[in-house]
Amino acid sequence: MNISDVAKKTGLTRKAIRFYEEKGVVTPPVRSANGYRSYTQHHLDELNLLRQSRQVGFTLEECGELVQLMNNPARHSAEVKARTLQKAEEIAAHIEDLHAMRARLLALAADCPGDESAACPIIEHLAGCCHGVMEKPSGEK
Repeated sequence: MNISDVAKKTGLTRKAIRFYEEKGVVTPPVRSANGYRSYTQHHLDELNLLRQSRQVGFTLEECGELVQLMNNPARHSAEVKARTLQKAEEIAAHIEDLHAMRARLLALAADCPGDESAACPIIEHLAGCCHGVMEKPSGEK
């Protein structure tokens, strides 16, 4: 298969496929005599794993590690499961951080009159003047 075929079958762009190759996270394709890349089903499997791993939050480095595990017949599913659960915990922590950020933004917005005045408590707070450190909204740990 050529790169266009692979792009259609994986849902990745040709640019993304080349990027993954340059970063060494997929097995390099064989080059034909004319220099074109030639892909196999194995490349499709690696690229599909990468695409879907990225969609659930794995970093490029982590995706490369998953591809290595995929290519390792001696892998243990326990290792893959542990990595997956660790990623889920990281995402949960990030969600908590986002909720705290949202609560803080809503508190800032509640303190702002939102009128035609140039005085803006949001700017003043974010710039660190006039109010010191803002207290966390009630219910936030």
